[in-house]
Amino acid sequence: MKQPRAWQRMLSGRRLDLLDPTPMDIEVEDIAHGLAFVARWNGQTRGDWPYSVAEHSLLVEEIFTRCNPGCAARWQLAALLHDAPEYVIGDMISPVKAAVGPSYGELDARLAAAVHLRFGLPAILPAAIKKAIKAADKVSAWLEAVQIAGFSQSEADKLFGRPENLVLKGLQIKLRPPAAARADYISRHAELLATLTI
Repeated sequence: MKQPRAWQRMLSGRRLDLLDPTPMDIEVEDIAHGLAFVARWNGQTRGDWPYSVAEHSLLVEEIFTRCNPGCAARWQLAALLHDAPEYVIGDMISPVKAAVGPSYGELDARLAAAVHLRFGLPAILPAAIKKAIKAADKVSAWLEAVQIAGFSQSEADKLFGRPENLVLKGLQIKLRPPAAARADYISRHAELLATLTI
């Protein structure tokens, strides 16, 4: 019996095997493009543009940097890339991930390891860094929930925890065309990567 296809052709020309991804088949342009066209919250957000995972990733990196002043650029890069696997597997909301079970997490982990290695990060992030990125992700989720996804503040507080006002100060959800989010993602990635090679 013929095995089902488990690879995807990228716009860069790379062929990414989802079951056995290699760092050599990963390009930031493919990640940025894919994430710019993947909608958070299954597209259930207010506004004329979907809120993309690329935009979310930029916000998480900003929050992570704000909450961890002086943190090494490599960990800021890890924060930017925290949802990178979603450029090929999409953004599943938590209830769907729970229904799918551990196989989704395993696929995500394999892709994340390949992405990390491609850009000079450890395949598996240190636990403290992973925890700090997750904390920034929860702040972003709270902001998204109350600003564009129709949640009340009390509902968001229960689901994600109320962030400190100092962390939230000046943060505003941006809804922009995919091309703008893609360009900013690539630009920020290049800035952070450049600091690793100096």
